[in-house]
Amino acid sequence: MYPETRKQITDKRLRGVYPGVVYGFINGAGEEVVAEGLAQVLEQEVTMTAAKRFDVASLTKVICTTTVLLKLWEAGTIDWDQPLRHYLPAFGNDQITIRHLLTHTSDIRTWIPQRDQLDKRGLRAAYLQLEPGADLGQKVVYTDAGTILLGFMLEEIFGGLPVVEIFRQEVLQPLGMHHSGFLPTAEELADVVPTALLADGRLLKGVTHDPKARVLEEHAGNAGLFTDVDDLLIFSRMLLAKGVLPDGTQFLKPDTIQMLLQDQTPDGRGHRSLGWDLRAGGAATGQPALFHTGYTGTFLLVDVASGEAFVFLSNRVHLQDQREAYIVQRDEIIAQYQKERGAFSEKVL
Repeated sequence: MYPETRKQITDKRLRGVYPGVVYGFINGAGEEVVAEGLAQVLEQEVTMTAAKRFDVASLTKVICTTTVLLKLWEAGTIDWDQPLRHYLPAFGNDQITIRHLLTHTSDIRTWIPQRDQLDKRGLRAAYLQLEPGADLGQKVVYTDAGTILLGFMLEEIFGGLPVVEIFRQEVLQPLGMHHSGFLPTAEELADVVPTALLADGRLLKGVTHDPKARVLEEHAGNAGLFTDVDDLLIFSRMLLAKGVLPDGTQFLKPDTIQMLLQDQTPDGRGHRSLGWDLRAGGAATGQPALFHTGYTGTFLLVDVASGEAFVFLSNRVHLQDQREAYIVQRDEIIAQYQKERGAFSEKVL
């Protein structure tokens, strides 16, 4: 499938954009998974395989946090336009809504003094005191703060259960994503792809790359998911099947999946749905595709209307973080994929 896209992925690996990569495609012809390069380059070289688990960073936001919220909305438990404080009384502001947080339109002021010196209790307390700026609801500014706060809200709704356990019970277990989880055990580390080399010489392996999620641990709703290509293909198939699982279970309603394909920003021009970014979809459908990235070198593109998906997992922060150069290369890969599959535009809608 997609030979020119595959060629670009290999070329960028050979040029050092990332040491290794695992990616998978779904389309009308079936599925294909490719693994190439190295999973680890420090201490010893480890060959990349499709069974490797990646720290997928902000993909946690859409796979876990957003999905649980969609289920709660279907059940009538939450309303997108209710203030967060309605469900999380400890939050100090009564203007920011769930929709604001999911669409990144909260204009929340995220600076926290001495953030790196705070423990999980102190960091939680600081997030609960954040306030919006003058542009509340007016423009999209991407931030982790929204899903961190929504994670706290989920814990409140679920009676104090740690949010990573909520994710396991509500998403990973029902979908059969058995290679996915948080805070990997010592026994699971052999299959985990390491990420960054910290200034103190410590190699992050099985510890989330995101510093906020690293502190919050089991209470982080913004990052921290470790998963593999097979489980992300399971998640993608669920979306492509409009919420229906292989055994016929309706995990999410078709109308909910269709709602995700609509721009949910206040002016309808922000190119964001609830949790998801919107990218160009297939030319034959005229519908957008769901898209999201992860800082560590991952992304997921699911075109529900066209029945296509692209899962991309790289270890681009192992060992050096060259973010700006990577983004250029990543967008070239996506543009080639869009061109090769006949999407109606290579750019965000």
